[in-house]
Amino acid sequence: MPIIRSKFKAKGLFKSGHFSTIYSAKIRPIPKVVQVRKRLELADGDFVDIDWSYCTAKGVKSQKVAILLHGLEGDAQRVYMQGQARVLNQGGWDVAGLNHRGCSGEENRMYLSYNSGRTQDLSELIDHILSQDYYLKIALVGFSLGGNLLLKYLGEPREISHKIVAGVAISAPVDLQSSLDSLMRRENIPYTLIFMRDLRNKYKRKMKLFPELMSKEKLSKIRTLLDFDNIYTAPAHGFDNAAQYYQKSSAKPFLPNIKKPVLILNAANDSFLGPECYPFQVAKQHGNIYLEVPETGGHVGFHLTNAEYYSELRVLDFLNSML
Repeated sequence: MPIIRSKFKAKGLFKSGHFSTIYSAKIRPIPKVVQVRKRLELADGDFVDIDWSYCTAKGVKSQKVAILLHGLEGDAQRVYMQGQARVLNQGGWDVAGLNHRGCSGEENRMYLSYNSGRTQDLSELIDHILSQDYYLKIALVGFSLGGNLLLKYLGEPREISHKIVAGVAISAPVDLQSSLDSLMRRENIPYTLIFMRDLRNKYKRKMKLFPELMSKEKLSKIRTLLDFDNIYTAPAHGFDNAAQYYQKSSAKPFLPNIKKPVLILNAANDSFLGPECYPFQVAKQHGNIYLEVPETGGHVGFHLTNAEYYSELRVLDFLNSML
């Protein structure tokens, strides 16, 4: 598909990618969404918690559901997840907000957790929803890590249900090595410090459950995102090292195989994304990939008003256009 010319233009301070990113994550008031938590027991003995919210249109019981996937160390209560859920609920969609393993406020049971490319839990959630035989249409919406995850899921060699109508990936690091290289730049130190605080705390909590696999000595060596992926993420999920994890978990190599329509919305001034995270050539040659790269928006920061973000409205519009 041709590259989409974006209609989004940030105003005032929001023209700054860093301001958009920080404001949207830390300052924007959290939209009010009524959520109901349900636990999904997984085939390997672990679990994930799903925060459901339902269509608020009067007199409508929706048979459309959007699965929302959060980013690194996020959860279904993050402002961007609830903002998107509210717009979709108002627009006639039910929403299933997936909390990745260990992200719902309770540690998961196994040594492994989640990562940018581990699609098994998403697959089980989709199969669970399909088994209920209620929803006629299913959409996938992912933010950051969650965006990479859904694109990889759709591009992997598997049978995709005809009920899955479309996907939207927002601020998606489709090339994980390129994204890491960007995050390691000096300007991104404040973000990486926050990620490292959260990841080190998670390591400490899991260390109590798996003392034979984790140690204070290993923890002391975790100073960067690369360290964390080399010391925990890669070995916990069957990779030799972080480099192999990035290579095998990036969605970019899977994009040519996607057979469902997908929108990738990545701002040009997103400091989390490197040059390889903008798949222009693939999008130009692929009938199902729509790539929209507005000049502004930062990382998941497409601010219009506190009540509505461009990305939230764009998701609803794109999904409805594919029904």
